Amino acid sequence: MECKRVTEQKELEGCLAVRMEVFVKEQGVSPEEEVDEYDASPAACRHFLVTDEQMPVGAARWKTYEPGVAKLQRIAVKLPYRGRAIGSLLVQAMEQDALSLGYREAILDAQCSAEAFYAKLGYETVSSEPFYDAGILHVRMRKALR
Repeated sequence: MECKRVTEQKELEGCLAVRMEVFVKEQGVSPEEEVDEYDASPAACRHFLVTDEQMPVGAARWKTYEPGVAKLQRIAVKLPYRGRAIGSLLVQAMEQDALSLGYREAILDAQCSAEAFYAKLGYETVSSEPFYDAGILHVRMRKALR
């Protein structure tokens, strides 16, 4: 397995393919909600891709939420690859990337079903109530980066 920051359009297309499989086909999110202006090019956001023998199996991205705070988003792993620490690999790669650029904190909106996963990675739930995003219940979580 290889995790890398996306710098080429073909790699970004791999990220989008993973997200389409996970969020659109599996979870029923509309393609219009899933893809936005941060997916226009590899430079539009900080995208990350995990491949297994060059096949895209995991994807994620982060962007600036506010000065010093990175917002991790669109963290997706194809179903056959779940439970193999790929999600953790993506989160840690994004955290290290943000930290290297001077960010001090990360936030994310976790699907409620994944809240325990992010808690194991050191994220604390900060929203008082779950909220809907793309028709799926989420909670806001945060972590100080070190």
